[in-house]
Amino acid sequence: LRPLERRFSVELCCRRCGSLLFPFKMPKKRRSNGRNKPAGARGHVKRVFCESSGALVPKDKAVKRFIVRNIVESAAIRDLQESCVYDSYALPKLYRKVYYSISAAIHSKVVRVRSREARRIREPPKRFSRPQQKDGQKPPGAGAGGVEGQMKTMTVKN
Repeated sequence: LRPLERRFSVELCCRRCGSLLFPFKMPKKRRSNGRNKPAGARGHVKRVFCESSGALVPKDKAVKRFIVRNIVESAAIRDLQESCVYDSYALPKLYRKVYYSISAAIHSKVVRVRSREARRIREPPKRFSRPQQKDGQKPPGAGAGGVEGQMKTMTVKN
């Protein structure tokens, strides 16, 4: 061994046989190694495309999100409802399952980096629900910018 390698021989691997000279096991960051497979499972998992980077990611490792959106953006909903022949026509929604790689999900702020103690919390975060009144009516200001209430109070002078 060269003088530099003698000093750091614990961290280097043996060049002839390829075995590690570590006297200890490396620490694990996550108990599942970042995968959603059972502990004794072996083999490969089907890969999916990342939505933002296009990388192929194992399906059990990818960050999954189920997106439900209106087909029409919120600015045009009121125009469509006014011009529609039917009184109570429910606009269809767009349902999509999206997969992200870990690095792309962190970069686009889909998930956040958590501390070691916070990583152990496995329950999903609480969802925010809209405030609803007891008699089934919409709360004030709900709807298309709260315009319905304003239009009733307007008067036209000739």
